[in-house]
Amino acid sequence: MPKSALRPARPLWRLGCQVTGVATILVMLAGCAETQLAVHSVKRIGAQNQTSAPAQTGAYKIGKPYEIAGQWYYPAVDYEYRETGIASWYGPKFHGKYTANGEIFDQNEVSAAHRTLPLPSIVRVTNLENGRSLKVRINDRGPFARSRIIDMSRKAAQLLGFEQKGTAKVMVEVLEAESQQAALIAQGKGGSVMVTAAEKETVTAAPRASVETVSLDAPQSKKAPGDFNDSPAPALAKRAKYDPASVTNDAAVTAQANPEVNVSAVPPSAIYVQAGAFSVYDNALNLRNQLYNLAPTKIEPIDVKGTTFYRVRLGPMATVPEADVLLERVLASGQTGARVIVECAGAGGNTPAGC
Repeated sequence: MPKSALRPARPLWRLGCQVTGVATILVMLAGCAETQLAVHSVKRIGAQNQTSAPAQTGAYKIGKPYEIAGQWYYPAVDYEYRETGIASWYGPKFHGKYTANGEIFDQNEVSAAHRTLPLPSIVRVTNLENGRSLKVRINDRGPFARSRIIDMSRKAAQLLGFEQKGTAKVMVEVLEAESQQAALIAQGKGGSVMVTAAEKETVTAAPRASVETVSLDAPQSKKAPGDFNDSPAPALAKRAKYDPASVTNDAAVTAQANPEVNVSAVPPSAIYVQAGAFSVYDNALNLRNQLYNLAPTKIEPIDVKGTTFYRVRLGPMATVPEADVLLERVLASGQTGARVIVECAGAGGNTPAGC
């Protein structure tokens, strides 16, 4: 066949190749579009479920007793944990660094640090100053200031309404079922979380001073560090009734904008320094006599599992900074187990938790 006869076919062949190439590109583009759509869909689904399925799980960790600045802490499983005290928050300095259970700390996510609860644990933190409450995932250790019981992420502090103030009076309660589920996920197990009897017992291997080791402010809890040392306490102020209408409108707005934040009425609360607790009344009386010049003091009896203990408390203090100053003075007097505590209206005597 003459060469000229083949020439018209070449453009058609080339056109066929071009068409095939264009079709292939279109298929690829369609595939990319579908992939992007799928990715965006997953992101949306993930955004909807992020509160129930955190992006990070970290390792499940209880830990051995440890010492910080002369104070011993005893990590343990305690699904009855409930404590009132002062919360603080941390952020920029630790942003992007590892937490105690191997996660990456993000100040813009809701999380917190606790000294003894298993990692992770789920707790409800209630701001006793404005009634806001929030479920929080514990994934770090701290705080190690004697006057603080929990360190919130910056985001958590914002939602609870104390970022600008820096601290707040709070109540912290373990959520048992959710904590067990978090432990299950962290351990990569199926079924229910099995906690051994040994894990539930407080470890006693670490050295400690010869003091009475009983939880006095939260008898539901097996043990909380700092509760076991001698500490003086002041007479309680008159306890006023609280009005549900006292919850601020600002708090209600925050709850509406953030479904994870709840708002409810909370009773009035006061700040004290607890210097010690004794099973022998005369020991409590001696300590009160040593410290009464520092602030108003009182001896308050409390029943713990059939045994009466006598708490020595100083206060009440109007602000956290005032309580911090008083705590330093009590510590300087030799009462190394003294700590700041919060007591709600209705507490006292044989009712250690009024909140």
